[in-house]
Amino acid sequence: MSAKLKIPDALTSDLPQSTWGKMLAATPVVMTVIATLLAGLASSEMTRAQYDRALGAQLQSKAGDQWGYFQAKKMRGAMQHNTVELLQATADVRPLDNPALEKLPVVAAPALEVGVKTALEAVEKQQPEAEVAVALKNVTEKQLAAALQSARDHVRDFDTALAPAGQAIAALEKSLPAGDKAAARDLTAAKMNFNALRYDAEAKLNQAIANLLELQVRKANISAERHHKRSGKFFFGMLASQAAVIISTFAMAARQRNLLWLIAAVAGLAAVAFAIYVYLRV
Repeated sequence: MSAKLKIPDALTSDLPQSTWGKMLAATPVVMTVIATLLAGLASSEMTRAQYDRALGAQLQSKAGDQWGYFQAKKMRGAMQHNTVELLQATADVRPLDNPALEKLPVVAAPALEVGVKTALEAVEKQQPEAEVAVALKNVTEKQLAAALQSARDHVRDFDTALAPAGQAIAALEKSLPAGDKAAARDLTAAKMNFNALRYDAEAKLNQAIANLLELQVRKANISAERHHKRSGKFFFGMLASQAAVIISTFAMAARQRNLLWLIAAVAGLAAVAFAIYVYLRV
């Protein structure tokens, strides 16, 4: 943002060849370098903010897909439950003596980091964004990625654990006596009841993944907001440095050099101190 500064010979020839004169001559050059560095930092922070915004949008799209899966599973489960209840109310349905269809297999849920678990609870309880941000403060992106991968592995393990039930249903369908409507009705009711339980479980698994993606969205947005603020502050520091360049250049041409150079030095030091504070603390 700052052009290369070249001090006119007419100004430098009038400066005393002393330490004071050398400092006065070097001030515009030093301030120009600092202004250029701050401009680069401001641009870099803005680029990172834009990247985090784009990443948050991509993650939000993925979270929307998971919420769609969640709703579809819930609807299918509700339809299966309603159909079973209607079938039981209108016909004599006998339960099948098959353990594989009576209940779902138990798959251990993955253990979550304390910080991730706290942030998830904040999202599930629909707490204000400020409280969710506080909960996410000590959660790293690596921890969120690990938790998301564990949740997806949990879905895969659950699907694997359902294999015996699918095999049992296939065996029952093959062994079903031809023309036995009562046995066919019993098997149909058992399949619907099992599928209803399966859809309910899968909906919860999709909900867990969606909530973790929501945490990643919030984390990306928080990071984007932070980089955006840092970019603005670095930009103001650059303006202060450029002001120091202008004032110090005037000081070289004016007779009241001490006062103008002092103002330039104060502006430059303030810009440097402010930039260091933003870099380390904001």
